[in-house]
Amino acid sequence: MLLAGGLAGCEAAYQIAKRGIKVKLYEMKPKKFSPAHQNKNLAEIVCSNSLKSNLLTNACGLLKEELRKLDSLLIKCADETKVAAGQALAVDREKFSELVTKNIMNNPNIQVINKEFTNILSNNYNDVITIISTGPLTSEKLSEQIAKLTGEDKLYFYDAAAPIIEKDSINMNIAFWGDRYSQEKKKDETIEQWKNRLLKEEKNYINLPMNKQEYEIFISELINADIVEPHKFEKKEIFEGCMPIEVMAKRGIDTLRFGPLKPVGFDDPRIGKRPYAVVQLRQDNKEGTFFNMVGFQTNLKFGEQKRIFRMIPGLENAEFLKYGVMHRNTYINSTKLLDQTYRLKINRNIFFAGQITGVEGYVESISSGMVAGINAVNLFKKQSPVIFPNTTIIGALAKYISTPNEKFQPMNANFGILPELDKKIKDKKERYKKLAERSLINFINI
Repeated sequence: MLLAGGLAGCEAAYQIAKRGIKVKLYEMKPKKFSPAHQNKNLAEIVCSNSLKSNLLTNACGLLKEELRKLDSLLIKCADETKVAAGQALAVDREKFSELVTKNIMNNPNIQVINKEFTNILSNNYNDVITIISTGPLTSEKLSEQIAKLTGEDKLYFYDAAAPIIEKDSINMNIAFWGDRYSQEKKKDETIEQWKNRLLKEEKNYINLPMNKQEYEIFISELINADIVEPHKFEKKEIFEGCMPIEVMAKRGIDTLRFGPLKPVGFDDPRIGKRPYAVVQLRQDNKEGTFFNMVGFQTNLKFGEQKRIFRMIPGLENAEFLKYGVMHRNTYINSTKLLDQTYRLKINRNIFFAGQITGVEGYVESISSGMVAGINAVNLFKKQSPVIFPNTTIIGALAKYISTPNEKFQPMNANFGILPELDKKIKDKKERYKKLAERSLINFINI
């Protein structure tokens, strides 16, 4: 049984059906629509017609190639309905959804039931293998059922995530380590003693100093940048809980200097005194390879985030593993609840897939549906689960969402979640090429 007919659900249904097993796919459209959906067909793309780069030196491009090797229905449909977009895979959204729907509806092993399903706690379904792939806009009734099933208090999150940056792309000739106040030079310290102490400090925060001119240019660009307007149903919840950095900036030239960019408690080692403003980056994963921009939740368009945030000294070549977002996003605490097959630990007959698991993006959702579908079949046949190598993007995403993490937040495909290469390669393109080569060499076909 599958709930419901988004990209992850359709991929999972296809993977199950092609292996000779019948599946019921519940989809509440066209009888009922979420606030963001309007197309009656399955696998509706609502935000963009781009499935990102096709290049193997791009993590999402590599992910698509991995999915092609596994006979992904959704990627096949995307390739067949693509439109000109350079190196990106962009699709005609209407034709894409129509083609996916045709493939699903014409499959004799798939029964599509247009109904909102809200009975997952019923004893009638205890022995039914189920994949829940209801997405970031799960209906209220089903959200309540999922909350009870998982033992979580609630599932509604108004996602206000700041950008995440790859550590190796930060210019450490400008940036400096240290926590507020403990990093500051003490009166009785010499410059040499101070710098030696900083080398021994616990390394959780990277600080990016700005002078007055750099700060004022940054503020000017920030307040005039292009933003993504949230849906009407999102605005109240988002802005009551968290203020976008560009909104704070519009409240006055010094607002950020008295807020998330306040320089109090820091000294710039290059000049030995307090900078005009400081951007803080906080370690975001155990390995210390991801850093979060503290206080930088934003509605800026992704291109604007890259352009403007790279104006901050030390981030001129920053690689963004995840851009900041502010939108309604419903997801479970997967790091606590799921294993690497996307199966629920407390109920072994239930899998989750799609953005409700904490993978972010269309291709990433397809990947989770693929893994959940294949493993649902293996469970049905009483065969061993399939764990994809974490040197592949498919496997690394599955590991990311199932590894305990108190700071868990949705994540796109990126090279930062892959294990490091045996040999360090400074050139970014060459490093990504080697990571892609390793993935495809270690890849397993099912």
